[in-house]
Amino acid sequence: MNAPLPKLSDLDDSSFNPFDAETVEFGEFTDTYERMHALRRTGNIHKGDLYGYFMNKQDQSLEGIETYTALGYDLVHRILTDPATFTNEAFKITLGQSFGEKSLTMLDAPEHTRYRRIFQKAFLPTVVNKWGETVVAPIVDELVSKFEKRGSADLVAEFTRHYPFQVVYRQLGLDQEASALFFKVAMSQTLFRSNLKNAVDAGRKLGEFLRQLIRQRISEPADDLVTHLAFAEVDGERLPEDVVDCFFRQLLNAGGDTTYRGTSSILAGLLTHPDQLDAVRADPRLIPQAIDEGLRWESPAMTSPRMCSRDVELEGMLLPKGAVVDAVLGSANRDGEKFPDPDRFDIFRELKVRAFPFAIGPHVCIGQHLAKVEMSRALTALFERLPNLRLDPSKPPPVITGFHLRKPNHIHVLFG
Repeated sequence: MNAPLPKLSDLDDSSFNPFDAETVEFGEFTDTYERMHALRRTGNIHKGDLYGYFMNKQDQSLEGIETYTALGYDLVHRILTDPATFTNEAFKITLGQSFGEKSLTMLDAPEHTRYRRIFQKAFLPTVVNKWGETVVAPIVDELVSKFEKRGSADLVAEFTRHYPFQVVYRQLGLDQEASALFFKVAMSQTLFRSNLKNAVDAGRKLGEFLRQLIRQRISEPADDLVTHLAFAEVDGERLPEDVVDCFFRQLLNAGGDTTYRGTSSILAGLLTHPDQLDAVRADPRLIPQAIDEGLRWESPAMTSPRMCSRDVELEGMLLPKGAVVDAVLGSANRDGEKFPDPDRFDIFRELKVRAFPFAIGPHVCIGQHLAKVEMSRALTALFERLPNLRLDPSKPPPVITGFHLRKPNHIHVLFG
């Protein structure tokens, strides 16, 4: 008989609501790209981080550290593909305070190279496609079944906010009944810029839970991702427990939060461009390019910070060793020199270069294939099961807000 799952503890401040705090942390900016374009017209490299430019206050996790913001496709590409000069040490003082310093994102070569090779095996396209059938599809079907006969829905509140997190919970073999608390604690981890105390507490609570779960799976293996990685080996040695623990802490967000935001923004793009929506419905083979364009148009995460390992000059500005530079993915993916009319959502856009919403280089997102499988399954189910899907004209249209982790708060639709 399997032992009961370990219990996840609530935050010390149990009244903390990460969903309200998220608005405070990321703002409700609707002119995010206009501001970025204006900033770029004065140069591609600027003193100060993006949080400071938008929120006019100090990022709590970067207090006392010299910061810079890098804009434009070429400069961001240079930074992300030069890990020797621009290291992921930056994440240790930002996300690392809540996700833990041994998360794959926090590491550089040679540790990163060793561990990523093992983790990558769990996210091969063949493995991920199987998850699409056995994990993603049933969850999508269950959620759509709850509103498909009603004729109306809020696709964010009832669908996109939930399905990718539930995919992660099932991959971990977690109790679905506890999902609300997992959602709350996982979301709290990301709010380190303005709520560092609660973010650190959330990371600690998840770490305690996950270490117990890993040990339980070692003594009682199950058919889930925790068991698979608990027994994974590097050069004949198992992955260290703290590396596996930190990986799962981040997976709860990277595997859930970015997919939820990305799917929401893609749907907002299609539903506000009915001609493109009709084209996708008529030919589902267009779904992959709709996803690619949606992720270019709205990068789920706006920046990817790096730390300078030495003094380095970028476009005439000297960045000292130890400085943190925000490589702004959103600016790169809306660079008008690479993507003409970059603010236009156009699934038929002819691309001369590839966008990189999941970053680029040795730290490109390890779960990007899974994210795209999830998005494809979600869009396919919605278009097949909700005939004549369209925006509800009696409700406000979707508006994508925020400066960093962006998404629409609501997508009110009619169908049938």
